[in-house]
Amino acid sequence: MSKADDQDPTTAPDDVAEAPADALVSETGLASKVIKKGTGEEHPEAHDEVEVHYSGWTTDGELFDSSHNRGQTTSFPLNGVIKGWTEGVQLMVVGEKRRFWIPADLAYGENPGGGRPGGMLVFDIDLVSIDHKPAPPEAPEHLDAPPEDAEKTDSGLATKVLTEGEGEDKPGEDYTVTAHIAGWDADGDLIMNTADRGEPITLPLDKVMLEGWSEAIQLMVKGEKRRAWLPEELAGAGNPRAPQGPLVFDIELIDFRAPIPPPEAPEDVAEAPEDAEKTESGLASKVIKKGTGSEKPTASSYVEVHYSGWTTDGELFDSSVVRGEPTGFPLRGVIKGWTEGVQLMVVGEKRRFWIPADLAYGENPGGGRPGGMLVFDIELLEIE
Repeated sequence: MSKADDQDPTTAPDDVAEAPADALVSETGLASKVIKKGTGEEHPEAHDEVEVHYSGWTTDGELFDSSHNRGQTTSFPLNGVIKGWTEGVQLMVVGEKRRFWIPADLAYGENPGGGRPGGMLVFDIDLVSIDHKPAPPEAPEHLDAPPEDAEKTDSGLATKVLTEGEGEDKPGEDYTVTAHIAGWDADGDLIMNTADRGEPITLPLDKVMLEGWSEAIQLMVKGEKRRAWLPEELAGAGNPRAPQGPLVFDIELIDFRAPIPPPEAPEDVAEAPEDAEKTESGLASKVIKKGTGSEKPTASSYVEVHYSGWTTDGELFDSSVVRGEPTGFPLRGVIKGWTEGVQLMVVGEKRRFWIPADLAYGENPGGGRPGGMLVFDIELLEIE
């Protein structure tokens, strides 16, 4: 067993106060030293996800964080951490252990606040594995202004077809679309890339964050890829949570569907009928469609359902049916009426519930949540 393997990984190293003379120092001021050689040959890139074990100290030897204390490795995208980690871990191969002396400007700064350590930080990092991710797209040309051959609309939106699509049908303003989107700001910095998630994004066009997205996507057919230049007024102007313009997006339209009409409120939405089943808690329910299974979920089950919910005056406040896709959740992580009620059901069953306020959100919950008795139609699709 080597000395590096034998040492307590949470104990501050002897050279924690400053990098030794034989440490490698990069142009940014990052210093590092290999503690244990690795067995691999590949180095991660900034867009990859890595799995590591690590411990971190301030230069006076105080341990402030360690995956070893938690008893498990940690994983993260390499471009989502402090600059010293992003730069340093790219020097490593799998199986390697390396010590880093990270100056404040590559860490959290001198006086970061929020409980984060300031000044130079020292880390021992073991690189356990690399999960290679697709390289992010490069910023396109003409970031500052669209090219002459771009199509322009009255709103100021400019677009250009990059890949032809199929058919002639285009989504309407209230359609739900599925698309891959990559976006850049005026400096060429990538601000969004759905490819990082490994799957496209699905969103209703009448609820998108950026008005320019909706307008651009309505010009497209399925399978088309189009570049859109959004002026500031079609980007995040007035919305601090949205990216601010001018912005450029590459949009690939994968699929779209027309809006699903909202389900009508049941005739008995105001109160439970006399033939409804009632439990000791006050929950009332009635089977609308019988199921095909025999197994029922428990409070610890994860279930997948379709549902619609109304207030007792018939106002629809939520519906997976309207969104066109079921939802899944742990049964003990929802309102009490759902936790109790869904346990009465079998797969394939559809049941209507009248849930009193004390089993829902209360009488006046605030935060946009509906108060009082709530009525739900729930169809149990799957039990995990």
